[in-house]
Amino acid sequence: MRSNMEQSATLDIESLKITQEHYILASQSLHLPRPGCDGAGCEGAGPAGAVYGWWKRGLYFFLLLLLVTMIVNLALTVWIIKVMNFSLEGMGSLKLKQDGIQVEGKSEFLSPLYVNEIQSRGESSLVLKSEKNVTLNARNDQGQLTGQLTVGPESVEAQCQRLEVRSSIGGRLLFTANEEDVVMTTEKFTVTGSEGAVFGHSVETPLILAKSAEDLKLESPTRTLNMEAPRGVEVSAGQGFLQISGRKDLQLESTEGEILLDASTIQLGNLPLGTFSKSTSQASHEQSVYEVCVCPSGKVYLSPAQSSSTCQIMNNICLWS
Repeated sequence: MRSNMEQSATLDIESLKITQEHYILASQSLHLPRPGCDGAGCEGAGPAGAVYGWWKRGLYFFLLLLLVTMIVNLALTVWIIKVMNFSLEGMGSLKLKQDGIQVEGKSEFLSPLYVNEIQSRGESSLVLKSEKNVTLNARNDQGQLTGQLTVGPESVEAQCQRLEVRSSIGGRLLFTANEEDVVMTTEKFTVTGSEGAVFGHSVETPLILAKSAEDLKLESPTRTLNMEAPRGVEVSAGQGFLQISGRKDLQLESTEGEILLDASTIQLGNLPLGTFSKSTSQASHEQSVYEVCVCPSGKVYLSPAQSSSTCQIMNNICLWS
């Protein structure tokens, strides 16, 4: 009987130990570490757990930064739209039209402007301003420069193969210039300067005419003045006198024809007086009629007129010519 009681007590103790062991195991199973965690760092410690935690924090930080960036960009976009005055028609004074762009007020371009046509409004003029110069370039399909107009502070320069000036009525050609010649197609070319017109080389024209009640003067201050024509040169003064003067020699030469002086009176002033002797010279001062003599060189001189020619005895002046 006693032995049975001892055995039952032993069984109870063993069953109690088994129950305690099951309780301990069950309680430990609730706190089992994740794979890769040891006992001390089972709540998230360990290499894999640490990396997973930092990735999660980094993702949250990136999402927060992206949200802040989006808010800042949205605010800047709204501010730019407000400042630049964007609308459905354009931006501020810049309006988008079907046939181009319309700019109201003053516009400043810091880089080259490429356009097909520039025109002002119907009631206003077009003004181009620059601190240095205004340059207009024309290019071909290959981008090569074909024409250029430069308006500078001291000059206006045009570079092109042919320069033309046309009338606003009918588009009639008035002036054209190229490398070979300059052509004026107007009926009259007027020079109003006090010093006239200065030409560095030859001039071809069918007529040189002064204004009414004004003189016409052709002058070459330091060189010669030549007038040439294959069929003749005519110099006439319809209602006045014609004066030809020179500081040195005045030469009239005809290679194949003759020189004709046709007038009611022909005067040759300041002709030298031929001399032979002292007595003759004294007598010549009392003479009122003279004879015109010509030296072999063509020089003209005067000799006192007598019953016979005195050119032979008064030809001493021919020795000096």
